[in-house]
Amino acid sequence: MAINYTIQAGVIDITADAPKAADMFLVDTNVWYWMTYTRASQCIRPPAPYQTTNYPAYTNSALSAGAKIYQSGLTLAELTHLIEKAEYEIFARANPALFPDPAKFNKQYRHSYAAERNQVVSEVKAAWGQVTSLAIPLNTMIDSSTTTSALNRCQTEKVDGYDLFILESMKNNCVVQVITDDGDFATVPGIQVFTANRNVINAARTQGKLKAR
Repeated sequence: MAINYTIQAGVIDITADAPKAADMFLVDTNVWYWMTYTRASQCIRPPAPYQTTNYPAYTNSALSAGAKIYQSGLTLAELTHLIEKAEYEIFARANPALFPDPAKFNKQYRHSYAAERNQVVSEVKAAWGQVTSLAIPLNTMIDSSTTTSALNRCQTEKVDGYDLFILESMKNNCVVQVITDDGDFATVPGIQVFTANRNVINAARTQGKLKAR
């Protein structure tokens, strides 16, 4: 079932847009995952072809155009979770006698299999190394003021906990453009969402929020 998004952001279809030198993009975790983790296609729910082609192509075009590309330190937490989950699924599917349910993470994988744990760490370090080589870090301070602002945002915007803080860091650093496949961002007013998510793009077109540049 398609998600019924109430679009508040300006939405730009990256398949019909060319990045500009003046652009300042925060690249969301899902995009970094598809760009930097080479085994994503082997997990239980692999990315769709458009996710592994359109987003890396657009982000690389932005870099070539001289646009500024930003990353949040919070992305490391999300990226680590995604990579560990994928590595577990790959290992569990190859070893069903040890882990019969690849879809349900078992902490024994983290604590009892040293070689596999080292593989997770190596994959995370490789992915994060690429992120930090391509993107400028946003200053992210999670203090009482930031948590209060995030809590207030939670009451009006339908995003998850990580994104609450990413949005606060964007606001504090005057960044309003985000490259993401996550439709939740499209419900946030005052930002521009650069996406190839057809559900979001179609909803934005219907609601008069699809923008061309």
